[in-house]
Amino acid sequence: MFSLTVCDHIMIAHSFSGAEFGPAQRVHGATFVVEAEFRAEKLDRLNLLIDIALARQELRRILDDVDYRNLDSVAAFEGQNTTTEFMAHHIHGRLAAACRSGAMGEGGRMVTSIKVLLRESPLAWAAFEGGLG
Repeated sequence: MFSLTVCDHIMIAHSFSGAEFGPAQRVHGATFVVEAEFRAEKLDRLNLLIDIALARQELRRILDDVDYRNLDSVAAFEGQNTTTEFMAHHIHGRLAAACRSGAMGEGGRMVTSIKVLLRESPLAWAAFEGGLG
C-alpha cells in the first residue's frame, strides 16, 4: 500500500453542548494541524500516488470554509458538537468527494482510503480513516 500525506492548519472557535464538556461548553479557540494521508494500491502512469500540489490545494480549499470561523455559526454544523473527531470525519468526507469527482486528477481516482488526523496539541489528536464511500 502506498501513502502520501499533506498537511495544513486551521484556527477555529467553537463551544460544546453537554455537561460532560465542562468549561469547553463556553466558546473557546483551537488550532488544529491537519494531516491528510491518501492511500492507494498502485501508482499512476507517472509513478505518483496523487499530485501533491493538487492534494494541498484541495485540502486548503476545504479548510478555508472553516478557518478563522466560529463553528457554532456555520449552518452545516448546526446542532453538532464540532469535536476533533467530528471535524476529522467532516474533512475526510470532503476529501473523498474531491477524489471521486476527479478534482485531484487521475491519481485521486485511484485512492482507496484516506486518513485525516487533527492534532490539537503535542499531547492530543484524533483521526478518521476510511474508504471513499
